[in-house]
Amino acid sequence: MAPKVVRSSKFRHVFGQAVKSDQCYDDVRISQMTWDSNFCTVNPKFVAMIVEASGGGAFMVLPLGKTGRVDMSQPLVCGHTGPVLDIEWCPHNDDIIASGSEDCTVMIWEIPDGGLTQPITEPVVTLEGHSKRVGILNWHPTAHNVLLSAGCDNVVIIWNVARGEPVITLDSMHTDMIYSACWNATGSQIITSCKDKKIRVIDPRQGSVVLEKDKPHEGSRPVRAIFVSEGKILTTGFSRMSERQVALWDPKSLEEPLTLQELDTSSGVLLPFFDPDTGIVYLCGKGDSSIRYFEITDEQPYVHYLSMYTSKESQRGLGYMPKRGLEVNKCEIARFYKLHERKCEPIVMTVPRKSDMFQEDLYPDTVGPEPSVEADDWFAGRDGELILISLRDGFAATKTREFKVNKTLLAKTTATARPSTKASDLQSVLDEVKKLKATVEEQNKRICELEKKVGK
Repeated sequence: MAPKVVRSSKFRHVFGQAVKSDQCYDDVRISQMTWDSNFCTVNPKFVAMIVEASGGGAFMVLPLGKTGRVDMSQPLVCGHTGPVLDIEWCPHNDDIIASGSEDCTVMIWEIPDGGLTQPITEPVVTLEGHSKRVGILNWHPTAHNVLLSAGCDNVVIIWNVARGEPVITLDSMHTDMIYSACWNATGSQIITSCKDKKIRVIDPRQGSVVLEKDKPHEGSRPVRAIFVSEGKILTTGFSRMSERQVALWDPKSLEEPLTLQELDTSSGVLLPFFDPDTGIVYLCGKGDSSIRYFEITDEQPYVHYLSMYTSKESQRGLGYMPKRGLEVNKCEIARFYKLHERKCEPIVMTVPRKSDMFQEDLYPDTVGPEPSVEADDWFAGRDGELILISLRDGFAATKTREFKVNKTLLAKTTATARPSTKASDLQSVLDEVKKLKATVEEQNKRICELEKKVGK
């Protein structure tokens, strides 16, 4: 019998490790809401967590360095009238965060440089357009100030945040509740999973479904879908026997998955986090006490199990640090912020290397904070490419570009999902009016001629 050959991979020995207790954020009352979002979002400046709050919804924002016990009087962001369900930092401005809530609104907040010194109750912009609670938010990866939101009204809205307007409303594609919605790498398409047991690849600007797959997983529990490298699609879901599964799909042929692997029989929905620089996908279940990680390659079986980080405490949610916030001199390739019942604990994923030198093979050029296209241009049809930066000398934050709301377009800083009147629409109305006037004049002439004939 031939000896089993172990697959060669530089990520085979990646290991996860929780930081020391003095580097955790203690005494934070994490939200008890039963909703399958991350409940935590993080960037190189701040960590934000959805917390328990009376009389509405709130989340806490802390500077990354403010570890240890969090004071009971720590100010919160608390403008929603219902519980907050999802929060998401803007990838192009580390001070801007979006929140979606049970009160059917999306709010955009600007956090002061050193963190909060007093509660914030007034958002920069309130986006109103959903008729039911808003549970999914996703910023566009390349376009400035473009935000996707999805609600329990089965509607996806794509907003121009700086203008405070809903520009694209996809309200007829999904027949049931939307479980997940996310962009591809350049933001030209979105992929959604839905309670009607379908995943859809959508071109939002054309308003059309590009691809559709019925029952990627046989079970009736929620499915998650994301784009991974080379446009492939990774889904997590459940079998008929309620076993958790992960599958990889080639969009050129959705008949059969490239691979489908069964993992275990836990009940928590698996949240996938994909790192395009390393090709590693991390699967984290809410209520689990583990994080599994796999490497995605072009060789069968395409999704290769690497290892698993386990701990005693189950996770209520997870935040995932962008690559530019990692410590490259420690060979850190990922960092999660794991939410417990009353604390937030960073977990560091490291590739063991003896040298302290910069490891070029671990850190190819990665996504930077600069957008490559403005919102108006993107909505007009222009695509943007990712602007990459080198991490050789670590990431040095440049001056954050100011967040501007075009107040001339907003009577108040509130937008509603009524169709926006554009210049082209106005011109077509004026053309119609001219045609009608010409028709009326012609009819008047005919009436006059007929009256003369009758008079004779």
